[in-house]
Amino acid sequence: MTWTSVFIPYERWRLIVGILLIFGIMIWYMVNYKRATARNTYVYSVQHELTDAHAGSLNLLTYNIAGLPQVISSAKTPRAESIRAIGLKVDQFDLINVQEDFHYNVDLYQYNQHPFRTETKGKVPFGDGLNTLSKYPIMEIRRVPWLHCSGTDCLTPKGFAYMRVQLAKDVFLDLYNMHATAHTNKAALQARRHNMEQLAAYINTHSEGNPLIVMGDFNAHYAFMGDNIHDFKKKTGVVDPWVDFFLEGKIPEPYADFMIPHKLELKPEVESIDKILYRHGKDVKLIPKSYAIEDDLFSTDDGEHLSDHLAISLKLDWEFIGHNSKN
Repeated sequence: MTWTSVFIPYERWRLIVGILLIFGIMIWYMVNYKRATARNTYVYSVQHELTDAHAGSLNLLTYNIAGLPQVISSAKTPRAESIRAIGLKVDQFDLINVQEDFHYNVDLYQYNQHPFRTETKGKVPFGDGLNTLSKYPIMEIRRVPWLHCSGTDCLTPKGFAYMRVQLAKDVFLDLYNMHATAHTNKAALQARRHNMEQLAAYINTHSEGNPLIVMGDFNAHYAFMGDNIHDFKKKTGVVDPWVDFFLEGKIPEPYADFMIPHKLELKPEVESIDKILYRHGKDVKLIPKSYAIEDDLFSTDDGEHLSDHLAISLKLDWEFIGHNSKN
């Protein structure tokens, strides 16, 4: 057999390689999609021995950690190194919701000491970027993608996560982590409004009568005319402690000339798109104590921010006021 008898033209080689590449990508996508889908709902069967407490305190944090790949991240500091630092710095908080935890979840969890942490759903395009770190048992998690999206936000299954957290022997809390559609063009605004409506409907169906906390990146402002956070608050009955602490309980009204503030130039009296909202339950009362923008904590020694967002914290007390907590 001579070499010329087995010679394959260059064009045919290109076709064969192309087919094999497409086939490989399809297998990779199906395997990872199956794994990601399997992580949408999980109920933990392990029972934890907690004290029979009737009161306590919580130190909460929400933080968009800018975990997209380094080459496309808008954060200024190196992502892997910065997110490892974040994982260490959040140890002082009891419940932490993070958003955009896509490509560096291993770094976030590497040195973190929280005993309960949600399993990541995966990287782009399979993951939703939502994870929670907790000092209290997470008994259940459900990941729910948005039914509406816009633009680049459609490249990942962004949405919200519902968790059932056990604070004491008979005390449970519903915790929501969320990341709404970004941008202010007409399509994005419409999608974000639908996001808030979808989340409100889910809360009213699955968290009726339960104490709850919603923490995350809302990508929205009360004062921006296209957003519907006012409606979300009315439908769900949640309270915004930022409004109570810094605006004497007066929620900003939408107005046409509203200028969106830069995410890294916030002051306590300036509204952030990253929010912590709460609601009492029929058996549990939540009492906010302090609200803070954790600017200095999540910066480098040179003053560089570890993300392209600022972390928001809330300290609150809880009090069990019922006789039978819902299990």
